[in-house]
Amino acid sequence: MEAGSGSASTRDRLRGGAAITLALGVMNIAIYAFTILAAHDLGPDPFGALTALLNVTLVAAVLSLALQATAARRIAREPDDAALVEDIILKVGLRTALGLGAFFLALSPGVNAVLKLHSLPTAIMLAVAVVPLTVMGAQAGVLQGERRWVPLAALYVAAGVPRLIIGVALLAWRPDESVAFLAVTISVFAPVLVGWWALRDRPHGQPPTGDHTARALWSETVYNSQALLAFLALSSLDIVIARNTLEPKEAGLYAAGLILVKAVAFLPQFVVVLAFPDIGADEAPRAALLVSLLIISVIGLVATLGVKLLPDLALVFVGGDQYDAVSGRLWAFALLGTVISLVQLLVYSVLARPTRLSVAVLWAGLVALVAVGSSSSSVTGLIERVLVIDAVLLVVLLAVSLRRLGQQAPVTPAVGTD
Repeated sequence: MEAGSGSASTRDRLRGGAAITLALGVMNIAIYAFTILAAHDLGPDPFGALTALLNVTLVAAVLSLALQATAARRIAREPDDAALVEDIILKVGLRTALGLGAFFLALSPGVNAVLKLHSLPTAIMLAVAVVPLTVMGAQAGVLQGERRWVPLAALYVAAGVPRLIIGVALLAWRPDESVAFLAVTISVFAPVLVGWWALRDRPHGQPPTGDHTARALWSETVYNSQALLAFLALSSLDIVIARNTLEPKEAGLYAAGLILVKAVAFLPQFVVVLAFPDIGADEAPRAALLVSLLIISVIGLVATLGVKLLPDLALVFVGGDQYDAVSGRLWAFALLGTVISLVQLLVYSVLARPTRLSVAVLWAGLVALVAVGSSSSSVTGLIERVLVIDAVLLVVLLAVSLRRLGQQAPVTPAVGTD
């Protein structure tokens, strides 16, 4: 009986892993295809405006990711309280979404001016889009914490495919940045509908008590946002450094290399999604972390070796022959993508067992990246400096995470220490 149960559990895990891997692949390919379509149809200036809007949306999505991490951690750690946590996290998610939407609505004239959109309605669309985006995070966290991989996979697919379909239709009608972002705004409601359907029959918990109150969950979400924002900045700021320290052509070559960084960092994304509930639970969290790190390392090192052996093929995926000057260094960008993916997993291990020291380390790494990276004068110099900073951060976070995961008692952000 136990053997059969274990076999079924293994099958379910493999099926869930396959579903999440496929869903994340479909989502990212669809979003990438929409971006390429928009770049082709809009031209440089309008596409620049759309990119600026999407970047602001990406920053706003930190709260969505924080809500997801909060829900997944609490449900995985305390499955007996799952119904209670689900009730309150969905309410907190909705309130957070409405508050964030109101915040961006108030800022819409400023957003319009700073991003040079010349269209207040387009800036207002940003305020609309962040509402379902934030709600989606709470829904995804519930599904992830419960390890309901197939519905979560459906949610991820819905986060990408409708954007491409609606984008194709609207850009064929009128190719401008406002219409392109309208496609994004409409499509972001699709995963919320999937999440609502998947959670429609969930049992309702008792009134929140103890640690499972709206205040406690909001406090943890804010804490998670700090770590995720630091990671987002850490993995994105080098292009800003490149544009301010390198010659324009060199900065363009570095930007091409970053396409490969994002691609390699994406490959093991499914490992992070699947591992987080296990790292947050009490059963062998260290083993879950170490196995996940090993899987990511193998995937990343195979990709890096492939780029090293076949640089001309890799060059096709970063822009073609016009970026040939960087082909000999593309393996370093693939290695950076591997390191970033490992750091991301460790960031989520920090969220699983919160500590003040870990978040401080992330922000210190960001400061070091700016200080050290700004002294670069070439693509090689910058990629070497970024690799060293991220590798050191990886080692420090690994040491902190292994220590914290060895502690049995759950730790809340309010009292986390090292």
